[in-house]
Amino acid sequence: MTQASDRGLPGTRPEGVTDEREAAAQVREMFGRIAPRYDLLNHLLSLDVDKMWRRRVAKRFSVILRDPQARVLDLCCGTGDLAFAFRKQAPRGAQITGSDFVPQMLVRARAKAAASGATVDFVEADALALPFDDASFDLVSCAFGFRNLANYERGLREIHRVLKPGGSIAILEFAEPPGKIFGALYRFYFRDVLPRLGGWISGNTSAYSYLPRSVSKFPSPELLQQEFQRAGFFGVQFQRWTGGIVTVHTGRK
Repeated sequence: MTQASDRGLPGTRPEGVTDEREAAAQVREMFGRIAPRYDLLNHLLSLDVDKMWRRRVAKRFSVILRDPQARVLDLCCGTGDLAFAFRKQAPRGAQITGSDFVPQMLVRARAKAAASGATVDFVEADALALPFDDASFDLVSCAFGFRNLANYERGLREIHRVLKPGGSIAILEFAEPPGKIFGALYRFYFRDVLPRLGGWISGNTSAYSYLPRSVSKFPSPELLQQEFQRAGFFGVQFQRWTGGIVTVHTGRK
């Protein structure tokens, strides 16, 4: 997220920011500040449903994960919850790696791995310039972090680069639910309740005001599906979960 480019579908930027480098720096700083309360707020504000969403992603790719030679990368991994869900599904020989460009998140991810005995490697890395060879992974995932990339097209092309031929991509993201009544309730909670509650608990109101803005500006599932195809993926699909609050996007190289 640190390299600027005028090409590709731009990512969501903090309010008033247009430059990719500046946007990346602000997002990194913002998530670094909320890292100490990140897990608590994720589980509290989603009523613990976020754990189920991650388990469903892991279960969906259980065939890949059961291969003892599997190599899996979880981008924008935060404190590692999706990577840990993968680890529970995978045999000892499978390699699970989590990457994030916020060092404070990785400190907590590594602490959780040490406490639980989970064998997950955590690497500090820019999702738009990954330090991995071409065709390195059988599965690349990203849960609730893709919308923070400074350039969505470049992010997808970088994922495509590091995937093996036949490898799978899975992006789990928040979305605006389509139903009129449920959508209105969701928007009230997301735009009015969540920023206040998240700001009060974390001490950082700006981070939780950024969250609903970033979701509202994120491409629709239909548009993101087109971006997947443009980046070279095939068999591209999306599925709405929990009334459309989140969408899982999948495809293959």
